[in-house]
Amino acid sequence: MTLKNKHILLGITGGIAAYKSAHLVRLLIKEGAVVKVVTTKAAEEFVTAKTLSVLSKNEVISDFFDANNNWNNHVALAEWADVMIIAPLTANTLSKFAAGACDNIVTACYLSARSKVFAAPAMDLDMYRHPSTKKNLTTLQEHGNSIIPAESGELASGLTGEGRMAEPEHIIEFIKKELAEKLPLSGKKVLVNAGPTYEAIDPVRFIGNRSSGKMGIAIAEAFSKLGAEVTLVLGPSTQHLKERSVTVIHVESTEEMFKACESLFHDTDIAVLSAAVADYRPKTVSGSKIKKKEGAFSLELIKTIDILETLGKQKNKQLLVGFALETNDIIEYAKAKIKKKNLDFIVANSAIEPDAGFGTDTNKITIIDKHNKITNFELKSKQEAANDIVAYALKTLHINA
Repeated sequence: MTLKNKHILLGITGGIAAYKSAHLVRLLIKEGAVVKVVTTKAAEEFVTAKTLSVLSKNEVISDFFDANNNWNNHVALAEWADVMIIAPLTANTLSKFAAGACDNIVTACYLSARSKVFAAPAMDLDMYRHPSTKKNLTTLQEHGNSIIPAESGELASGLTGEGRMAEPEHIIEFIKKELAEKLPLSGKKVLVNAGPTYEAIDPVRFIGNRSSGKMGIAIAEAFSKLGAEVTLVLGPSTQHLKERSVTVIHVESTEEMFKACESLFHDTDIAVLSAAVADYRPKTVSGSKIKKKEGAFSLELIKTIDILETLGKQKNKQLLVGFALETNDIIEYAKAKIKKKNLDFIVANSAIEPDAGFGTDTNKITIIDKHNKITNFELKSKQEAANDIVAYALKTLHINA
């Protein structure tokens, strides 16, 4: 799960823990979120608007009207937000939230919020334990809000115990986990392989292909956005992932890719094998660079392990998806692979069609299922093609997106 491009409205109230909110803003920005900050007047005693503005790259709002007497529209702010976070949430503001009181910009945004609201309480030990505080926290939860539990440690009063605002890293982890649980693939494990493999001839040369890994990376990211726990086994590639939640295992040879995929496959719910794996490798690999000689050079090749077919034989509960990149008779070859490799469906595309195949940013795919039902798709970006593949997988598993 990622917070990239999420609109996050952060409400800061007047407790000593407000100093941590600057770090929280920084971490949210690092996650790729777009952040706007609203504060109570009391919060300004603990953290400056200038600091928060520089970190969030947006003006900080602390009143219903700005210095020029222009109205700060709390309704528009609340509608803008995908997520609202209150950190810290003091006992005073908590009581206002529970009662529906509205006397500042933070409470007004809260009451106007249509998005999910996360609150991180921060107060002294006895205040946090007080029955009225517990009752107010329960009320907030009953209203559909999520409470990020306070942590134990040294408090501003000098006491040690429960009441510290959760650390900013823990707040982000809590939010990402809860948002992911509401996504259709939450709890599902997905294995994707992508890119080429390189088979060494000597320390300098190798046998490889023109695959960039773009299609497989797009598939891994599309699954991740729907809440899946994704592991990408990636061959040599210059591409970089945008989704930080995808676990990447870098490999080079077919043997390395096979070992990585096999080790993950038994615990996988969905496996999409999109890598352009080398079919052959040199029988022997020279330990030193082979010198150029006069006349012809002969290289004996042997077959590499067929990763997809091997995993197909091991298949139990997994949804297994393969790829067929061909230059001719695409549908016929793809249909043969489905049966031979025990696939649920296969994604076929041409290696020679313009703007499709290796190295391009677009692809034109055909999906064929194990009943030989054919579904054709138009030329699209690889991200859009990846979304089509993921949607087809969800449909096959009868999961509503």
